[in-house]
Amino acid sequence: MHKLLLPVMALLLTACQSAYYGAAEQVGYHKRDILVDRVEDSRDAQAEAEEQFQSALEQLSELVNFDGGELEDVYEDMAEEYEDAVAAAEDVHERIDAVDHVAGALFEEWQDEIAEYSNARLKADSQAKLRETQSRYNEMIQVMRKSEAKMDPVLAALKDNVMYLKHNLNAKAVASVKVEFGAIEQDIEELIAEMRKAIASSDEFIASMQ
Repeated sequence: MHKLLLPVMALLLTACQSAYYGAAEQVGYHKRDILVDRVEDSRDAQAEAEEQFQSALEQLSELVNFDGGELEDVYEDMAEEYEDAVAAAEDVHERIDAVDHVAGALFEEWQDEIAEYSNARLKADSQAKLRETQSRYNEMIQVMRKSEAKMDPVLAALKDNVMYLKHNLNAKAVASVKVEFGAIEQDIEELIAEMRKAIASSDEFIASMQ
C-alpha cells in the first residue's frame, strides 16, 4: 500500500508546486526569481550545516579528550550536537531538492517558449542563453550534490559513536571512540571543504542570473 501511495504523493507535490509557480507569476514573481531565491536558501543552509558539523567535531574532540568532570554531561552535549547535525543535513537535502525542482520547471518552460518565436534571430539567441544557463546550473548542482552526498556517511559515523557511548559510558569506551576520531575528523574536514565549494558555486550562479 505504501509503495502505491508514493506515485500519488509525487503527483500531488508536483501539482502543488505548479499551482505555486502559477500563483507567483500572477504577481510578477517568475520561476527565474524563485530559482535565484532557492539557490540563496540552499547556500545559506549549507553555511549553517558547515557550522553545525564543525561544532559537532569540536564537541566530539572534547569528549574523546575528556579530562575530569561529569562524563555524562559531555556525552549529552555530543548527542545534542549530533541531532542538530541531522536537522541541518535534512534542511540541506530539502533546499537542494527545491532548487532542482524549480530549475527543471524553468528550463522546460523556457524550451517550450522558444518554439513560439517567429523571429529566427531572437529564437537562436534565446536558445543559446538557455544552453548557457543550463550549463552553469548543471555545474552548480553537481557541486551541491557532491557536498550533499558526503553528509550521510559523516552522520552515520557520528551516530555509531554516539550510540556506542550511550550504552558504554566509561573511560574505556571513550578510548575506543578516540581511535575512530581521526577518520571522522578527516571526513568532516573534507565535507566542510565540499560545502565551501558548493557555497562559492552558488554565489557564482546567483551573480550570473542578476
